[in-house]
Amino acid sequence: MSALRLVSAASRRVPRAFTTGRRGYAEAADKIKLSLVLPHQAIFSSAEVVQVNLPAATGDMGILANHVPSIEALRPGVVEVIESGNASKKFFVSGGFATVHPNNQLTVNVVEAAPLDAFSPEAVRSNLQEALKVASGNGSEEDKLEARIEADVYEALQHALSH
Repeated sequence: MSALRLVSAASRRVPRAFTTGRRGYAEAADKIKLSLVLPHQAIFSSAEVVQVNLPAATGDMGILANHVPSIEALRPGVVEVIESGNASKKFFVSGGFATVHPNNQLTVNVVEAAPLDAFSPEAVRSNLQEALKVASGNGSEEDKLEARIEADVYEALQHALSH
């Protein structure tokens, strides 16, 4: 029996529970249920939204209804939530994970999040300079590493505020 016939015969024996559903395209009326949660609060809890834009570690991505299920690590950046009528809410997050579930559900778990407009560009610039000074200073390696992480977050925040 040829290899192609073996694969074909084997694929017929796969239980239906292990096959994936058919993926379609998002329609204008389709919504995704968003849960954006921090350890101490839920910003959104199964709220129906049109789209969510995420700062994934692999690159920025937009999530619409009927998105393929996946898990994405998040880097510091902006999570943009687009609601009905194209109203947009932007939150700066320090990092976390996003899980796209079947049936149009998205869970975004982050350690810290705040509305983007809650930040002062001057304060961010000042804190970034201080973090960079500590990161390149004569302190302990632990202090330098913590300051470098802090600087990375402030750089991402500064970039978000300038766009």
